[in-house]
Amino acid sequence: MTSEILSPTAPDGDWSGSMIDYNVRAERMGWLPSAPQLKQNPLTIAARAKEAGLDAKAYVAKALRSGELAMSCHDPDDPANWPRNMFVWRSNLLGSSGKGHEYFLKHLLGTSNGVLGKDLGVEGGEKPREVTWHERAPEGKLDLLVTLDFRMSTTCVYSDIVLPTATWYEKNDMNTSDMHPFIHPLTAAVDPAWESRTDWDIYKGLAKTFSAVCPEVLGRETDVVLTPVQHDTPGELAQPYGVSDWKRDGSEAVPGRTMPAVTVVARDYPNLHAMFTAIGPLLKTLGNGGKGISWNTAHEVEFLAALNGEVRAGAAAGQPRLETDIDAIEAILSLAPETNGEVAVKAWEALGQMTGLDHSHLARAKEDEKIRFRDIVAQPRKIISSPTWSGIESEKVCYNAGYTNVHELIPWRTLTGRQQLYQDHLWMRAFGEALVTWRPPVDTKATARLRGKHENGNPEIVLNFVTPHQKWGIHSTYTDNLLMLTLSRGGPCIWISEADAGQVGIADNDWVEAYNTNGALVARAVVSQRVNPGMVMMYHAQEKIVNMPGSEVTGLRGGIHNSVTRAVLKPTHMIGGYAQQSYGLNYYGTVGSNRDEFIIVRRMDRVDWLDGTAVTRQTARRREAVS
Repeated sequence: MTSEILSPTAPDGDWSGSMIDYNVRAERMGWLPSAPQLKQNPLTIAARAKEAGLDAKAYVAKALRSGELAMSCHDPDDPANWPRNMFVWRSNLLGSSGKGHEYFLKHLLGTSNGVLGKDLGVEGGEKPREVTWHERAPEGKLDLLVTLDFRMSTTCVYSDIVLPTATWYEKNDMNTSDMHPFIHPLTAAVDPAWESRTDWDIYKGLAKTFSAVCPEVLGRETDVVLTPVQHDTPGELAQPYGVSDWKRDGSEAVPGRTMPAVTVVARDYPNLHAMFTAIGPLLKTLGNGGKGISWNTAHEVEFLAALNGEVRAGAAAGQPRLETDIDAIEAILSLAPETNGEVAVKAWEALGQMTGLDHSHLARAKEDEKIRFRDIVAQPRKIISSPTWSGIESEKVCYNAGYTNVHELIPWRTLTGRQQLYQDHLWMRAFGEALVTWRPPVDTKATARLRGKHENGNPEIVLNFVTPHQKWGIHSTYTDNLLMLTLSRGGPCIWISEADAGQVGIADNDWVEAYNTNGALVARAVVSQRVNPGMVMMYHAQEKIVNMPGSEVTGLRGGIHNSVTRAVLKPTHMIGGYAQQSYGLNYYGTVGSNRDEFIIVRRMDRVDWLDGTAVTRQTARRREAVS
């Protein structure tokens, strides 16, 4: 409960509830996104609003207050609010990303899982106040899980459909990031193997088939979408002086201010493929932009029409084509300030209109530079300085964050316009984080109920479990590559200090088991003087599909590094409508304390490969000695 982390100096008010209660309040006030958003079909709401003689914004606000509409987050276990279809692209959602792997298996997929804890009802714990409680939690919410991947990841193993895609040298693509100064190409040296296709062709094919079959049930629809108040928009100052929860304090529900913004979107489902393979008209009318600034892109759209050709007929007639992967790449390169000097100058000028200063000199020398795909194939090209980043690319200055804020006098994107240390938001003050402070690890109560409950004759030790970034792989891509496996123990391993290992009789390369209420994992022990006593490390993104015996605790095959984790969301990371503490996709949102957990560790007594060849530790030792 939040009472355990509440500051003794918290402002007066009702700070009761559980973590999920605060999550629901944040979604209700428009601070965080949610999906599904509403229990009712959003394609029917515009018609309801018209019947009531209201526009969509007014109708949704009124209907939420009256109870005619309900947000899904208030009852996530109601079948009407379940996510039914999930497409996973270029992500190992159930492996490296799924903090709470066993809960995903149990509740999302409804399959074999290693969850060892009981729910609050069984344990007699305090139940959430904002969320409808169901005595039996649902198991298996998804109807369909589709994964696009070129390797058999953990997510692929559990998917209904795996779409085999092209690897690095079988497709045209490019990559970069705000920490890499060059644009790097990928080019197709050979065709995709067997039945594989490129990411672009797979999704283009799905769009084409969907467009053909959808008219049976979907045509041109009017969708009503709820979105959080966004950072770098006027909405980020929706609640600068306090917290206004319309459901709890009786204040008015105002879209984009005290509740999510409401937008009416036209969906042309039968023409999905036509729109997928063309640039949309809004780039020419509204322009392009990011992080609160925008600029005109009519010239770039005209150039792409000449470069890629125009669509001749149909819903996208007259628009630049995006028929091939290279067409899409050229569109990105032409529209981005980082790869088009003319666009970079326009972007800096747009920022100057807000700051009152001239920043265009940062890109003026490269105004005529326009990087094409064939240019980066011939040689990776350095990016052009862009206002969407806070550093610059220069022969004299290395890229470093905050450079333009200091030297160009561009305000930081905060409430004060400065580097801000004191956060006076009500929730920050309530949980003692108004100023930067050290906090001890949170007691997630993940081990106490299991101490001594699954004994195997070997002593146990409770240690702090952390999962630093990959050591023997690149994200989730190369861990199970045979060459990479030769650099590690050839499978899952967990690092433990010499002092802790000696205390419970663990020797280097022993099979050990780590478990808590969230689940269990099996791994080889790496006993090292480089690990501090009191903690264990397991480098993340270690799959459970290579060299993985069964777990003594669960009776299932091993586990994964996320089998013992569970995302516990902090109220202080749910804040919105408050300048820099407002939601932005991939920038700011809930952060789970998933790299700070406690586990019970002990040496395994029986190594069972679940193939009828189970052996005791002593027998395994003798076999290894002989081999």
